[in-house]
Amino acid sequence: MFLASHRRLRAEVLIVLGLSLGQSAVYSVVQLLDKMTRAPLAEATSTLNRSQNTREYFDLTYQLLDIAFALVPVVLVFYFLSVQRQAESPSAFARLGFNFARPGRDVLQGLGLAAAIGIPSLGLYAAGRALGITTAIIPSGLDACWWTVPVLVLSAVRHAIVEEVIVVGYLLDRFGKFGWSTPLAIVLSALLRGSYHLYQGFGPFIGNAIMGLLFAWLYTKTKRVMPLVVAHALLDIVAFVGFSLFGKAVGLG
Repeated sequence: MFLASHRRLRAEVLIVLGLSLGQSAVYSVVQLLDKMTRAPLAEATSTLNRSQNTREYFDLTYQLLDIAFALVPVVLVFYFLSVQRQAESPSAFARLGFNFARPGRDVLQGLGLAAAIGIPSLGLYAAGRALGITTAIIPSGLDACWWTVPVLVLSAVRHAIVEEVIVVGYLLDRFGKFGWSTPLAIVLSALLRGSYHLYQGFGPFIGNAIMGLLFAWLYTKTKRVMPLVVAHALLDIVAFVGFSLFGKAVGLG
């Protein structure tokens, strides 16, 4: 019975990752190899939030569909957690700390995390560019439309929810059920986070892996992903929206 339960959990984790960030990690490795075999990484470009259609309202439709369907694996995660919940156990949302039980505290912690990570991330990006191990990153390739900023904000929130719920909350829960040690679970979570950023180069891999170590460690202390979601969303909103509004003015893009 115990072995059957472990096999089922392993299959569950593989399904979730195969539909979400595990799939992204595989594509990221292939994209990195593609870029490295074409030219030096320093000459390559990684564009986030690409335009998907030359017609404005079709582009908007595709963007919103992408955001909505990207959240389906998160729904699947909460379904799996809910199915296994015992009668006396907290809800799946409370179990991962993905709720509004303490909004003020979560927002303050998220703000602090975003501030602590934001500036070092810029320095690491600059260092990676100087060393030739990081591609040029364009946070937004969307055309300027009335819906550009709202879509970029939604995109940032989407990335924050998907990554923090799956890579931190869900995986650390499952790794614990596998009997793996907390340090091993933290390292594996961080390496996965770094791996699906490899298409941007080795600098973002290192930076996101370090961020993953910090986020996963904090989660083991608080058992709440919400502050991590807030921090991640703020970082991405500043990058996506800031670039969209001011990138060309400061000579970027």
